[in-house]
Amino acid sequence: MTGLLDVPLTPAHLRGAVEVERTPRGGLLPHRLPAWARTRLPDPQLLMVEAQPSGVRLALRTAATVLELETRATKRVYVGMPPRPDGVYEVVVGGEVVASGSVGGGDVLTVDLGAGTMTPSDGGTGVVRFAGLPGGPGGTGGVRDLEVWLPHDEQTELVALRADAPVEAAPPDGRRRWLHHGSSISHGSNAATPTGTWPAVAAALADVDLLNLGFGGSALLDPSTARTMRDLPADVISVKLGINLVNLDLMRLRALGPAVHGFLDVLRDGHPTTPLLVVSSIYCGIHEETPGPSVPDAEAAREGRLRFVAAGDPAEVAQGRLTLEVVREQLAAVVAQRSVDDPHLAYLDGTVLYGVADAERLPLPDGLHPDAATHRLIGERFAAAAFGVGGPLA
Repeated sequence: MTGLLDVPLTPAHLRGAVEVERTPRGGLLPHRLPAWARTRLPDPQLLMVEAQPSGVRLALRTAATVLELETRATKRVYVGMPPRPDGVYEVVVGGEVVASGSVGGGDVLTVDLGAGTMTPSDGGTGVVRFAGLPGGPGGTGGVRDLEVWLPHDEQTELVALRADAPVEAAPPDGRRRWLHHGSSISHGSNAATPTGTWPAVAAALADVDLLNLGFGGSALLDPSTARTMRDLPADVISVKLGINLVNLDLMRLRALGPAVHGFLDVLRDGHPTTPLLVVSSIYCGIHEETPGPSVPDAEAAREGRLRFVAAGDPAEVAQGRLTLEVVREQLAAVVAQRSVDDPHLAYLDGTVLYGVADAERLPLPDGLHPDAATHRLIGERFAAAAFGVGGPLA
């Protein structure tokens, strides 16, 4: 728009990304796994979700009251399901959300859950505009630090930034770095906004700098994820494990304990004394006593709704099939064994964050993922349990 300044975007403007790719089209694409890890994990689901910028935000220092951000979004369309809402961008000043908006259009990824396919198609760019942003305190010329949080569940290539005043990258704010890894719930599935995912809620309450490696459908004890976390700076670390191991029917009991030990061993190679919290799954009724895999509910699909059911046989738990109850028991045992020699390691039962009583009051809409209100509840409880006085990450 006439009168706005072009701001050359660089990786220095971004927080919450592990790596930033300069695309062939000249934009910036935030990644939450480095390129070497992506080559070792060529799963289409993981490659899709690691490029969705959950927890990634532009960190800017400026007096601007008008910002225009041009992006190329990748929207997901599920065959037979209603259209998904556009991803949300939020401007945060002084810890408060002061503006929000969305970008229409963009590329489209058509997902057929029944066939297990993902089909991309190209689209154009779009612009989200924020006007009337609050200025800085008196005596500073209106300059203040602000963040623009990117959509947590929509791949976002940054094309251009324009403003009505000069913009520079905000300097580090000195907060402790919280490195977190988890499943789609940690990624933010069914949260309404990027600051409304439970890790973002917890980070705001605890006043820590979030680096969110929550990957939808992909908290699978992958060695490359552990190596990535090993090599990243962190003041506190948490890993939330369980649901994807069960709902993908990934492994059997014999493999689980050694795989968890191996994941934690790699983390400790790079962070030998960093406070490390192992968190099990929140309550999920379909998989508490029934193994995976999770499959779409055919009856709900006929009604245009997405809901999941457990397709495993509870009788096969005796032969080593995993349920959430089994995984929680194993995680607690691994942490109990290791904590004898590792005083900085702790365990948190995920049902403390969301349990049976909560499920009766705030049921998971699709059988797997919490809604926006439940994300906030989980974030508040995690902040108190993990970062509160006497907590393992305090």
